[in-house]
Amino acid sequence: MNSNENANSNQNQTNAAGEETVVSISAENQKLAEEAEKFKNEYLYLKAEFENYKRHAIKERADLLKFGAERFIRDLLGVLDNFERGLLMKVTPDNYLSFVKGVEMTASELKTLLNKHSVTEVPSEGLAFDPNVHEALSAEPSESIPPGHVLRVFQKPYKFHDKILRTGQVVVAKKPEAN
Repeated sequence: MNSNENANSNQNQTNAAGEETVVSISAENQKLAEEAEKFKNEYLYLKAEFENYKRHAIKERADLLKFGAERFIRDLLGVLDNFERGLLMKVTPDNYLSFVKGVEMTASELKTLLNKHSVTEVPSEGLAFDPNVHEALSAEPSESIPPGHVLRVFQKPYKFHDKILRTGQVVVAKKPEAN
């Protein structure tokens, strides 16, 4: 073989190897493109799923805010019915005590309903004044209640679970003035 033939043979082998490399790279590119397409489709699917989840969660939260008090209100309607029945009653001196008893029972029913729904009165009278729970309307001297303690409750404080729902309006005891 002469040197031209050797050169052609080497070049043919190089071309063949180059073509194999190109085919191999092209196949690898095709495989990577398919894999990228698969990942893109999975991403788009998960993105759509997440958007649906967000939409559902927003609707669920809106419904909870809108209808969350439904059970409480349904229970409250029974108490309202009892108040309305009491208001329809013609109060006379003969049935006055019965009327008062009915109002007391309805008030008790309302307190029970509030407790059922985690609304509770915060005990105050005789206890230390707490600015997180009480609003001081005034201070009065007292011999029986220590200074800085609640002497009288004008409006009771209530809490819902552990959160103060309404502060109480109270009169705070102070040390009696020396004569």
